[in-house]
Amino acid sequence: MNKNITVLGARVNNLNNIDVIIPRNKLTVITGLSGSGKSSLAFDTIYAEGQRRYIETFSAYARQFLGNMERPDVDKITGLSPVISIEQKSTSKNPRSTVGTITEIYDFLRLLYARASIAYSYITGEKMVKYSDEQILNLILKKFNEKKTIILAPVIKGRKGHYRELFEQIRKKGFIYARIDGEIKELVHNLKLDRYKAHNIEIVVDKLLISKHSEKRLKESIQTAMKHGKGIMMILSLDSVSASAAADENNDVITPSPSGEGWGEVKYYSRLLMCPTSGISYNEPAPHSFSFNSPHGACPKCNGLGLINEIDLKKIIPSPELSINKGGIAPLGRYKSSLIFWQLQAIAAKYNFTLNTPVKEIPENALNIILFGSDEVFRLQNTPLGTNTNYFLSFKGLINYISQNQSAGADAKAEITIKGQQKWAEQYITSSVCPVCNGARLKKEALHFKFHNKNIAELSNMDIGELFKWFENIEEKLSLKQKTIAKEVIKEIRTRLNFLLNIGLNYLSLNRSSKSLSAGEGQRLRLATQIGSQLVNVLYILDEPSIGLHQRDNLRLINSLRKLRDAQNSVIVVEHDKNMILSADHIIDMGPYAGKNGGNIIAEGTPEEILKTNTLTAQYLHNSKQILVPETRRQGNGKELILNGAAGNNLKNISVRLPLGKFICITGVSGSGKSSLINYTLVPALFQHFYNSTKQPLVYKSIEGIEHIDKIVEVNQSPLGKTPRSNPATYTGVFSEIRKLFEKLPESKIRGYKLGRFSFNVKGGRCEGCKGAGVKTIEMNFLPDVHIKCEECNGKRYNRETLEIRYKGKSISDVLEMTINQAVTYFEKIPFINRILKAIQEVGLGYITLGQPSTTLSGGEAQRVKLAAELAKRDTGKTLYILDEPTTGLHFEDIRVLLSVLNRLVDKGNTVIIIEHNMDVIKVADHIIDLGKEGGREGGEIICSGTPEEIIKNKISYTAEFLKHELL
Repeated sequence: MNKNITVLGARVNNLNNIDVIIPRNKLTVITGLSGSGKSSLAFDTIYAEGQRRYIETFSAYARQFLGNMERPDVDKITGLSPVISIEQKSTSKNPRSTVGTITEIYDFLRLLYARASIAYSYITGEKMVKYSDEQILNLILKKFNEKKTIILAPVIKGRKGHYRELFEQIRKKGFIYARIDGEIKELVHNLKLDRYKAHNIEIVVDKLLISKHSEKRLKESIQTAMKHGKGIMMILSLDSVSASAAADENNDVITPSPSGEGWGEVKYYSRLLMCPTSGISYNEPAPHSFSFNSPHGACPKCNGLGLINEIDLKKIIPSPELSINKGGIAPLGRYKSSLIFWQLQAIAAKYNFTLNTPVKEIPENALNIILFGSDEVFRLQNTPLGTNTNYFLSFKGLINYISQNQSAGADAKAEITIKGQQKWAEQYITSSVCPVCNGARLKKEALHFKFHNKNIAELSNMDIGELFKWFENIEEKLSLKQKTIAKEVIKEIRTRLNFLLNIGLNYLSLNRSSKSLSAGEGQRLRLATQIGSQLVNVLYILDEPSIGLHQRDNLRLINSLRKLRDAQNSVIVVEHDKNMILSADHIIDMGPYAGKNGGNIIAEGTPEEILKTNTLTAQYLHNSKQILVPETRRQGNGKELILNGAAGNNLKNISVRLPLGKFICITGVSGSGKSSLINYTLVPALFQHFYNSTKQPLVYKSIEGIEHIDKIVEVNQSPLGKTPRSNPATYTGVFSEIRKLFEKLPESKIRGYKLGRFSFNVKGGRCEGCKGAGVKTIEMNFLPDVHIKCEECNGKRYNRETLEIRYKGKSISDVLEMTINQAVTYFEKIPFINRILKAIQEVGLGYITLGQPSTTLSGGEAQRVKLAAELAKRDTGKTLYILDEPTTGLHFEDIRVLLSVLNRLVDKGNTVIIIEHNMDVIKVADHIIDLGKEGGREGGEIICSGTPEEIIKNKISYTAEFLKHELL
């Protein structure tokens, strides 16, 4: 087998026909400036070729459905192992996806509970029992010896119906009596019950005196009762024979009295799990019985989501003192002069009020009809449809209408208008914890299977660290049977939990929804899953696994990657973290610059060899070049924004003072509550105030000092768009101005081309072969979709006629292919376009193209495009900028450029708040708020706050410990 992975003549994207040799079974780090070609080499060349070779192994029949996957532009790659890519992509937004399902730990938990748990009755709390027929026979002989009994087979328990057909079926099977609601009755022809009442029905199988002489008969009766009772039987004994029954001459058959009085003990027996007192039974547990993604286990109320959507009356009637015409019933604001308003006028006429009556004064009956509807028919008069015509209509009710709109958009093929209706309806809906399962997602039966006194939902809600401790010594507390069954399963669970601890995710719980995870957390979860799979001779390619990780946990992550390497795997990491680079076996430094000025290997070798070079990366590694600590810290403007009583997620009712006019860093270990405080409490609260946002913040008491800011700008890591149609030009709005420029060209006017002609999203000027996307998407049912260049337009997006219109010799497609740096020069005489382009250039993105699909941008690049879009707007000096880890994907030099831009914003009087782990950013901040001390339940408190010089004096802060090395 080859000892190296050899890449010869790589020309993908900006790679300049490079050759590279990567040692196998080593930890290799590819580093360099943003846009220097790192991802092009790692993902677009090596991984893409590995994926292509995998597809080539399919049969010709299978490949005809997959289409042709284009070979990367490379001469030759040898020594390639099966490739697994763990990218920086967003985690699944499916609400059914959780940490437990991603890591497969929940699958092992389900197996554990299906095989080794103990069932308890949800009615009495007693331990459930089940017996074999032989055990049941012996128990009855012992308990009811010499007693007169009736053996019953339960067929209906607590269900409504008249059951005439059931009684006929029982009669045809030869049974004469049935016990109906506690009373034994003869099964006469056409017997039926009250269909609106719930009934209990048991077949009378046999009536006999229990003794050794009746053992054979009893055994047959037990089998018959079990057959008709579907694994359950009942036995009734007589307290007093004279009071309740008369025996025949052989004293072995008992005729019950019609009233059923005088019965003694009622006892249940079952082949299934059964409550000995109430008689309820559970099906034999299986792994799917504990799955909230299966109908066998999911709570029937919330369908396994743990949450239900309910219409919030407070949102529908926000101001009861206002009238309907003035907006007292919020959803009606969009329906003036419509059929709904004509119906409301009819209701008002009937109940003696008008649409100018305050909502609180509308009669209760009328308000109930408006909200919930009625079958009552109302006469509509004097409508625009005809003044002399009357219409008779019932009113369905606003709440029913909102519910219909909300569910209509759930159809994946719904039209845009329906999607808009769904979005409109969602503003009146509130998610709340399911009242049936209390957020546990499972049926009540599943929640009453316990393993060492805990049900599966209780374990899923524990933090990973707490759960690992719970499983650590669990075997000593189990019965011999449980220990034998569960030993291997517990071993697998502990191993996987340990992987999560090693990559710093101890604060997560298995029940945590994947849509609430950051990109870094999602990537590290996938890494833990791969480590747990224990594959060998595999090539793993990772994209910045250190994002979102505090310096304290960096060493754990590095050790995990080393374990992956030591298991005879090759690991390639695209990374900028200093510790990760210096811990690698082999380093490849890309550059020297970004975009077309990059794409070369400027240095490679061991860390020691790299440190001897003078590349930009090496200069930052040996500190000959560094981001300098400012000589003085800003004093701000003396005003504060104060958030009081933040108590969402793990926040412990904290109050935060944010000094305005400063550069503020929110720090702390992963899971300490940074995002809960800023992204999920402060930002939604401010958006509600400034922009009437419908997104609800987490719990807090109040905000003070809002009057000191007049605008809030949030710059997060979410993608610019979900399709290749979205790009930096469309996101920043500069493309609209470019299209206007092309529309005004003389040739466009001669041909009559309008603005839409130069849009690749509408018919007319775009290529209809690819619908203006430039690529065609091949759907892969069990693999990621593959994008191939459109053959009709050769990826140019537009048809031939549109491409004939040129400005300074360039078509609209050529403009989209320009880099930002080229476009700044090209459009230097067009002020509005040039201002936006320069803003993108200033944040260090001069190397990306105007039309680069947003799906190909990293989280850090997407965030900087958003920042540039805001920088292009005029700030007021009272703007609050909030950024979430903007250093993602940035080289040391890129961070220096970004900080200079942010500092310019603060120098104008604005306030910048950054959630960050990078010490180069933290050390230049004016004010730090450190959360912790740990993550999860042990976090959520403010450990310290102040200038970096004040923070390093704190002895319990992990951030202070690492910051000290940067300042001293």
